[in-house]
Amino acid sequence: MNRNRRGGLRRTLVTTSALTIGAALALTGCSSGDGGDDDTVGVSLIVKTTSNPFFVSMQEGAEAAAEEIGVELTFAAGREDGDEDTQIQAVENAISRGDKGILITPNGPGVEDALIRARDAGLYVIALDTPPSDPESVDITFATDNFLAGQRIGEWTAAQLGGEKAVIAMIDLFDDKVVSVDVQRDQGFLDGMGIETADAAVIGDEAATGSYSGGEYEIVGHEASQGAEDGGRTAAENLLSINPDVNVVYTINEPAAYGAYEAFDAADATEGLIVASVDGGCAGVTAVTDGVISATSQQYPVRMAELGVEAIHALATTGEAPETSEGLDFFDTGVELVTDQPHEGVESITSAEAAEVCWG
Repeated sequence: MNRNRRGGLRRTLVTTSALTIGAALALTGCSSGDGGDDDTVGVSLIVKTTSNPFFVSMQEGAEAAAEEIGVELTFAAGREDGDEDTQIQAVENAISRGDKGILITPNGPGVEDALIRARDAGLYVIALDTPPSDPESVDITFATDNFLAGQRIGEWTAAQLGGEKAVIAMIDLFDDKVVSVDVQRDQGFLDGMGIETADAAVIGDEAATGSYSGGEYEIVGHEASQGAEDGGRTAAENLLSINPDVNVVYTINEPAAYGAYEAFDAADATEGLIVASVDGGCAGVTAVTDGVISATSQQYPVRMAELGVEAIHALATTGEAPETSEGLDFFDTGVELVTDQPHEGVESITSAEAAEVCWG
């Protein structure tokens, strides 16, 4: 059910953020070695790429928090989504510099050995947005519940179809490596649709045809986009060539969604098309307003980065570490379903409400 919170949404999220900060800095009594010996608190923020506004906003949030509390922030990014080598070098640089901690959106499992070396060297490592495949490679993860983000757009899509057959194009992140955010959003979307997944840790092993919660479905295929607009366009073109009757498009993120929509528009195939995605950046929210994206799950990258900087600073100055959210193995930074086509029983906010708290 759509929540009528136009005037109160910003206040709600601000209050939630304030409570989140308090919870994130809740004390566990853990120590970060000799992190208190030096007055300088150095923190490295290492993101996947600067081509995605999500990570640019994360950088801006970290910089603002660092300036406010006196943290010396070093920024690094992969050349593209999936570039592990540049991230590994940035981790090694953080160790050499004697930073107190690392905030990282890992580009893949190849980075994890370097993160373990960082932990062994006494740095506190927080994964942002993307949990690592090896939980021991980081101390804690601050992230969106990505399975829930996928579930929400899946539930909405099933309701939007109203019993019509779903001919689904799945546009994921990679096809040559396994990244948790990729798997969780994909599998969450299918679960939300009411489609049975075979192995929840594997993309593409579900039955190609069957029943979803509202009727029959056919999955045309899974294509990788690299999380980029041009990748989304190529993926959509490939899937359209297999079946021109696609009426549902799932995308890993909003840049991929823009590209996918362009491909369908060029094929004159946008009538009745449902495009569901995850991100909630300002451009994506505008795309919901304009009808390019039908529904998206809004994340809060600025909050992730701010809380990460504050947590490492608190650890370095007090010796006390953040805790995971109750019932989860990570710290949940929140998610909201954004759509201008609400359905009874599917909790959502409007694009106007989302625009008040969007990023990018």
